Amino acid sequence: MKVTIVGTGYVGLVTGACLAEIGNDVFCVDVDPRKIEILNNGGVPIHEPGLQEMLRRTRAAGRIQFSTDVKASVEHGDIQFIAVGTPPDEDGSADLQYVLAAARNIGKYSNGFKVIVDKSTVPVGTALQVQKVIDEELKTRGLEGSDKHRFSVVSNPEFLKEGAAVDDFMRPDRIVIGIDDDDAGNRAREKMKRLYAPFNRNHERTLYMDVRSAEFTKYAANAMLATRISFMNDLSNLADTVGADIESVRRGIGSDPRIGYHFLYAGCGYGGSCFPKDVQALVQTARENGHTLRILEAVEAVNNDQKEVLVNKIVKRMGEDLRGRTFAIWGLAFKPNTDDMREASSRRIIEALLRRGATVRGYDPVARDEAERVFALDLADRPEDLKRLHFMKTQQDALTGADGLVIVTEWKEFKSPDFWHLKSALKTPVIFDGRNLYEPEAMAEMGIDYFAIGRPHVELDRNGSSN
Repeated sequence: MKVTIVGTGYVGLVTGACLAEIGNDVFCVDVDPRKIEILNNGGVPIHEPGLQEMLRRTRAAGRIQFSTDVKASVEHGDIQFIAVGTPPDEDGSADLQYVLAAARNIGKYSNGFKVIVDKSTVPVGTALQVQKVIDEELKTRGLEGSDKHRFSVVSNPEFLKEGAAVDDFMRPDRIVIGIDDDDAGNRAREKMKRLYAPFNRNHERTLYMDVRSAEFTKYAANAMLATRISFMNDLSNLADTVGADIESVRRGIGSDPRIGYHFLYAGCGYGGSCFPKDVQALVQTARENGHTLRILEAVEAVNNDQKEVLVNKIVKRMGEDLRGRTFAIWGLAFKPNTDDMREASSRRIIEALLRRGATVRGYDPVARDEAERVFALDLADRPEDLKRLHFMKTQQDALTGADGLVIVTEWKEFKSPDFWHLKSALKTPVIFDGRNLYEPEAMAEMGIDYFAIGRPHVELDRNGSSN
């Protein structure tokens, strides 16, 4: 099938590569010539495991192309996926300017029946806005009402985890498709059924529903996952106060099959391109419709506060004035296996340490370049703080001579370090662990002062061993 993908971000690139992998003829278009140049030169503008290899195969097979030619992209695909960004507006609502611009281009250059697929995360009612914009363009061209130029707008939200997006697309647990129940919708349904047939051969994974329900489903799914994270983070702070171990609590409640273990880990807050903006957008949608989503407002507030918890532990241990102190930061991206720095907890933590006069040495296996770019913008009006922020090539470079280690992202290489070497490298053998990677008792036995999230702190005696 001929497919066009509008937007070459995480969702667009993964969708395009995976659809090309199973044999479709895919045209990826983007208004950013820099991205297209990178892709045409064999590179990938984002870090996503398995994506570069898949793009290399499909490009060599001639099944995927990249261009800034909007007219050619519209003419190419019978199915037009809109996979552009929907950043939060000032009030937290989703900014749909890029979605509607893509829709306008489709209406401007449409040359036959098109299935327009909203793949971007968009609020309820967006499909109707897309339809109106395309109708306006067709009317301008004198093509309204022409069967040849009819179209159907479909909602097909993505459920991809950054760091595992390729696998999620190729082995989906569900495919949600929202389609209108009319003649054009029936034509669109047949095309979408054919497109996704390879993913349904062993098990039917497609859930058909009305368009508004499909749009709502994406927000509801992310809101539920964000709620589980904030729920555990809220409990972890109480566990700190009452002396309980949140890891034991997690195992105790997660063993209940009605609850399960997924997204039930305490930490230093969620980030990324999805959970923060989707929770905000759903809350704002409720307000616009006269409702208050009290649980989600609390979810957002808890997450916002949670990004300061690790800093509060550092201040309690070392004092408010951190001038002359150096901290090693392990992990900059918002989660492992990605270089995405959007809403990353490391940004809040590092800025707070710099504001208190500390020097920070950050390390991340893949996000170093992106972190440098982001912090240059974040700290543009704080040049003195920016001078005290250094990005290191190895975790050892960050560690040597530091007054403490702060773990922010749970990369695999951080899970089993040489603790005796780590202890000797640090000026002060103290770890502030925002992801609960280690056991408090084991750290204390090695003479490491260990502070985690919602886990008991084991006091060390004067000789550096546990009491």
